[in-house]
Amino acid sequence: MTRVLLVEDHPLTRAGLRAALADAGFDVAGEAADGLAGLDQAIALRPDIAVVDLGLPGLDGVELTRRLRQAVPDTRVVILTMHDLDTEVLAALAAGADAYCVKSSNPQNVILALGVVAEGGAYFDPAIAHIVLRKIVTPSAGPVTQASPLSPRETDILRLIAEGAGNADIAKQLSLGLGTVKGHIRDILEKLSAADRTQAAVVALRRGII
Repeated sequence: MTRVLLVEDHPLTRAGLRAALADAGFDVAGEAADGLAGLDQAIALRPDIAVVDLGLPGLDGVELTRRLRQAVPDTRVVILTMHDLDTEVLAALAAGADAYCVKSSNPQNVILALGVVAEGGAYFDPAIAHIVLRKIVTPSAGPVTQASPLSPRETDILRLIAEGAGNADIAKQLSLGLGTVKGHIRDILEKLSAADRTQAAVVALRRGII
């Protein structure tokens, strides 16, 4: 069973998360109401995943994430926040967050995020995924840092996905049929073991494929 640490300063939100995670089969191993206590709990408990509120007292979620990456590198981090501001999203990503969920979204997104992260993947709430991908992908992508399982055409398609292009836009830009684009996307998801387009783009970005 995946062990989870909840670091959230609002008691009602924390209680709701605890119940939802328990119902979904996660083991809530510990809780904390501020960043410093969360860091202490993480070091003591070594959870598989820490769910971290961005607006924590004492030590905010971005700084806590940064310290968790150093102190307990095997603990994955899921950021939870009320906001979808570009600066906060990118700061959390730069600090080493593995997932980012907006509280106003469907609660099942948090459950989905934990499941993806527990399997080694990365997840960004659909409400903010386009922000992340547009900000960190440029037309002149850097060199590939890991061997890529994708063909050159699949890489081109994934870059366009990361820039926010839909299937019809991709087909138009690459002079491909819509069915061909959909087929390539299915192959991309399979090769990257990704559940959806956003996860595929994030996985590729983290691996240096695009």
